Amino acid sequence: MKIKYTDVLIIGGGLAGLRVATGVKQRGHDAVVLTLVPPKRSHSAAAQGGMQASLANSNMGEGDNEDVHFSDTIKGSDWGADQEVARMFVHCAPKAIRELAHWGVPWSRVQSGDRSAIINAQKVTITEKDEAHGLITARDFGGTKKWRTCYTSDGTGHSMLYAMDNKAKQEKVVIHERQEAISLITDEGRCYGAISRNLRTGELTAYVSKATTIATGGYGRIYSVSTNAIICQGIGQALALETGIATLGNMEAIQFHPTAIVPVGILTTEGCRGDGGLLLDKDGYRFMPDYEPDKKELASRDVVSRRMTEHMRKGKGVKSRYGDHLWLDITILGRDHIEKNLREVKEICEHFLGIDPAVDWIPVRPTQHYSMGGIRTKYTGESQTLKGLYSCGEAACWDLHGFNRLGGNSVSETVVSGMMVAEYIADFCDSHESSMHIHSLKIEEALKTQKERLEALLTKENGEDAYVLRRRMEEIMMDKVGIFRNGKDLQEAVDELEELYKRSKNIEVFRCKSRAANPALVNAYRTQMMIKVALTVALGALQRTESRGAHSREDYPKRDDENWLNRTITSWPEEGQTLPTVSYEEIPIENMELPPGFRGYGKDLTEHHPDTKARQDTVDAITEKLKASGSNRFEIQNALMPYLDKLPPKYQGVNERLGENI
Repeated sequence: MKIKYTDVLIIGGGLAGLRVATGVKQRGHDAVVLTLVPPKRSHSAAAQGGMQASLANSNMGEGDNEDVHFSDTIKGSDWGADQEVARMFVHCAPKAIRELAHWGVPWSRVQSGDRSAIINAQKVTITEKDEAHGLITARDFGGTKKWRTCYTSDGTGHSMLYAMDNKAKQEKVVIHERQEAISLITDEGRCYGAISRNLRTGELTAYVSKATTIATGGYGRIYSVSTNAIICQGIGQALALETGIATLGNMEAIQFHPTAIVPVGILTTEGCRGDGGLLLDKDGYRFMPDYEPDKKELASRDVVSRRMTEHMRKGKGVKSRYGDHLWLDITILGRDHIEKNLREVKEICEHFLGIDPAVDWIPVRPTQHYSMGGIRTKYTGESQTLKGLYSCGEAACWDLHGFNRLGGNSVSETVVSGMMVAEYIADFCDSHESSMHIHSLKIEEALKTQKERLEALLTKENGEDAYVLRRRMEEIMMDKVGIFRNGKDLQEAVDELEELYKRSKNIEVFRCKSRAANPALVNAYRTQMMIKVALTVALGALQRTESRGAHSREDYPKRDDENWLNRTITSWPEEGQTLPTVSYEEIPIENMELPPGFRGYGKDLTEHHPDTKARQDTVDAITEKLKASGSNRFEIQNALMPYLDKLPPKYQGVNERLGENI
């Protein structure tokens, strides 16, 4: 049996995983990254639009700072986010983006003087200051008060990932490609690494480590149509769930992106609308101002997706053999702008639709895109219940996004959480707490268990077909756990998924019995894990009888702060269970810097918590008193909700901006 030892094991080779690996290496600890694909092929490369950081360099970003970014993030989350985590994030985002510039990301830059832009379908002139020339610029994105989304054309994730991979290689991070973690090694409430399968040879290896980090991205592929890469199947979340100890948070919080192309579901970036693109119906009518007269196409993603769906339900969608869709018009931006700033969108339209978006409208409709839920962690990135297990990026419920994330906050979260969690892991590895007390017999037993599991799949006869089960799971999730939800559909989804899970216990690997490279075997064990993840989503959605952010219940349209201001926590403590265990974690109002309020979209359908007014009065009184005494915004913020002491010391310094004397 093959056993390898390292200080830190990172499962996932995208932006979050590579940033953790680089950070712990810089602190003097060995790191091994396990990745299904070469890192530069990770799904992080698909992020197009940009990364949010309150630099305030451009004309339309003037006045932006951590306070504004924080407010946008909390309102975007529909008050489901951890406000301390959000504060830590907005404080560190400018540091992360400048670090990435130092590492080689070619951020688009401010050019002084006049330039043309499209705002609300009108051509306007923006004048950039001479002193801002050459600094990192930003574009508009949904749900933000300022232009804050920094970008490199529309290939931001691609640029960031290549720079991050190069930096990891420079730091001599060990990366093992085509390796898939299939279970975690645990003993007495502590995680000691993972059992990994070589996708080429089928060989199993035990990677034993002081700290283990899951950074495998989201779980979009439990849906039949998703903007996610085909490797985003929720296996990282399933690994944690199957320990019986680690918990998942807010798994029902699923974001649908408004503008995926029809029929394949590939994303066209929010940058299309941020740069001035319009949403049109079958009559060529711009409908979003009717629903959201203030933010229009740039309302939060969950809002735009629902408005588009409502409009199509009214018969205003474009009929096609793939179902109704709407149009995204970026022709208004002009060919020069498209070929410079939206070139990936142009190539996607040419290759997958056979159209020229500088001339033709793009067929779009809302499609599953992002997972706000994930492995529930502390602010340090460590699991709340399984010591030594960490998670960051989309794989985690940190919880930055609550029930809806802002565009640009996800790719930002990958590197911000990665650089912070790396410091907390390094601190852990430096302490006596990280000492390993696991007998080699336990490791051998873990290897033996996984080998027997795979053999059972290969030798089973007259069993179930994993492909059939998986396709049905995807259909159930798409049809019954989508943008709009109701109790009847959700109950049917839970019942059907539970039956699929029972059937998955009897899967047989058809077509190929190879122990080595065998897609049928891979699909068999992944399907078993994916159905478990799907059940956490469906059951959480069924039991949450309110609407909050991307979780929209037609039978419970109000946001119910009095009863549902909490996080859904799911676990699977007993192997014999056919449904996950669900509990809840309170989001305390008395600690909030920004108490729950109205997001500003549509009608205010909030059932307010009885403690909200008292907390708001306290916040207002503290703010007014400190302003009267001449306190600055940092002192006021610290009085409302201290957080700096939680940050790694190297990231505690304030951020400087043009025009702000610190």
